[in-house]
Amino acid sequence: MYDVGMCEDIVNIDISDAVIRQMQERSGSKRPKMSYLLMDMLQMDFPDAHFQVVLDKGTLDAILTDEEEATLAKVDKMFAEISRVLQVGGRYLCISLAQAHVLKKAVEYFSQEGWVVRVHQVAGSGDKQQFVLPVFIYVMTKFRKIPGSAPQILEICPEEQDKPMRVESAERLVAAVKDRQHYALLCSQLSKTPCREQVSLDLCNKESGRPRYTLHVVDSPSVKPSRDNHFAIFIIPQGRETEWLFGTEEGRRQLAASAGFGRLVTVALHREQHYEGMAGIQAELSGKVMELAPPGLPARQQVPFLSVGGDIGVRTVRHCNTSPLSGDYVVEDVKGDGTCYFRRLIFLRNRNVVQSEVRLLASTPLPGQKKRRKDKKKPSSAEPPAAIDKSYLCCEHHKAMVAGLCLLGDPNPLPGDKAGSGRLCRGKACIDASMLEVATRWFGFSQGDRMRVHISDGLDYVAKLAAEAPAQYDAIMFDVDSKDLTVGMSCPPPAFVEKPFLQKVKTILKPEGVFVLNLVCRDAQLKESVLATLREVFPLLYVRHIEGEVNEILFCQPSPKGRRDPTELGARARVLEGVLREPGRPWDNSYVLADMLQAVKIL
Repeated sequence: MYDVGMCEDIVNIDISDAVIRQMQERSGSKRPKMSYLLMDMLQMDFPDAHFQVVLDKGTLDAILTDEEEATLAKVDKMFAEISRVLQVGGRYLCISLAQAHVLKKAVEYFSQEGWVVRVHQVAGSGDKQQFVLPVFIYVMTKFRKIPGSAPQILEICPEEQDKPMRVESAERLVAAVKDRQHYALLCSQLSKTPCREQVSLDLCNKESGRPRYTLHVVDSPSVKPSRDNHFAIFIIPQGRETEWLFGTEEGRRQLAASAGFGRLVTVALHREQHYEGMAGIQAELSGKVMELAPPGLPARQQVPFLSVGGDIGVRTVRHCNTSPLSGDYVVEDVKGDGTCYFRRLIFLRNRNVVQSEVRLLASTPLPGQKKRRKDKKKPSSAEPPAAIDKSYLCCEHHKAMVAGLCLLGDPNPLPGDKAGSGRLCRGKACIDASMLEVATRWFGFSQGDRMRVHISDGLDYVAKLAAEAPAQYDAIMFDVDSKDLTVGMSCPPPAFVEKPFLQKVKTILKPEGVFVLNLVCRDAQLKESVLATLREVFPLLYVRHIEGEVNEILFCQPSPKGRRDPTELGARARVLEGVLREPGRPWDNSYVLADMLQAVKIL
């Protein structure tokens, strides 16, 4: 500072006489206006309001080694002396590695005194420095303490931003610094060795602090790096981040291997954010993703940005709201391959899972309806169509559930029923009334003689049926997601596979009927327990594994008399699944499954 002319009137203090003599000898006549004084910073001899700046280079880190009472008292005394010798409007600048307890103590003390607190990151893992951890400077600006509860002003200024970000609490400021430290450690590790497991991280929006990009770092040991295939960035088009290839570890591993790069960073875009096309994303990410480069990347190597179709995709939010049971949710239209559009329901508590999906069709005039006049404005090619394609089943496990109806015999129609339709889909229990509204308004659902919705807890509904009218259903299907993410089973909730409840399910099922359950369980021990309970209740249990998914479809029958030849069952199931895949068939995911049963009868 002295040598470059920033400031010459600099007073240096230290408690060590040897250090003071050494520094006086080093500076000597070179810096005549710089002074060195033997002094204890906990009890300085300077008058009040004597300095404009107090500069602390690592002293706070050295003193605050623990959170013992004596240590904290010493730090309080140090801060009080700094406050005393500083003028109003003056600044305390503290260079620190910002350990959590150190930063928290400094921020809480000075913010409670009414000072403006700002934390700057001045060096990162990409710099040629001695430490892996980044270096920070706390900038504490002194203001007169205002009586009462004045708002705290807390800010952070990461190295890549010129504009500081305001944060709402000391805890949030400490967390933001901790994120920067973790990121620096991660970049340091990735720059030295290949990662055996996939690494994921979020890059947040400057203003809102919300995630803007989600990055996954994938290394391919099978790819032999050369000058041109060390490193690439893959931008996932909007709305396609939930697809298997982009949304699962195995899919991303396959993507990286097929792309032929030693390290691939996939980038998912968030629905709450606005993006200025592919060029804008590249400009925004180019500096940041280079911090994730693999070891051995040649200097000044051009890193390619890859994508599907060369654009960032289309995502149109149609509706968003909050459900008392499911939390925040969004209905959005997204563009798939080619000209296909899909409408999806996403629960934002689990934003990488598509809760419901339908395919959209371009609207076509009905028979006798006039065609659009040529001079009318044509719809934009980027505008999704509105008609629901009810021939589309989005999930492989739904196709398997329906194909399992081949376990049924030919049910005798009840009075007033369509021949062969039985009582498969005469009722549907739904505990969340807001989802019925969403299905009706956005997904083409409608109730009628063959489909009724009961707003009720599924557990209570089945118990009521068991008490009132046993043995009345040919088929019962459970596809119920769990809200409790702490359990290793995301479908169904544990209460739906407890023995007393399963016995009620068996009670309302006809002896020749079938109970179909979608099971999604990653806990192997818990899954074995569920299967054992099901076998206790249902003598016959068939399991259908879904390739590439965690889902397993369980087909349970209450009577051994319904046992069928497994070879015949497999053949009929494959035929029915083939029918479900045929384009143009009027099969609907949830609403006309009775027609499926008629198809089984025909087969």
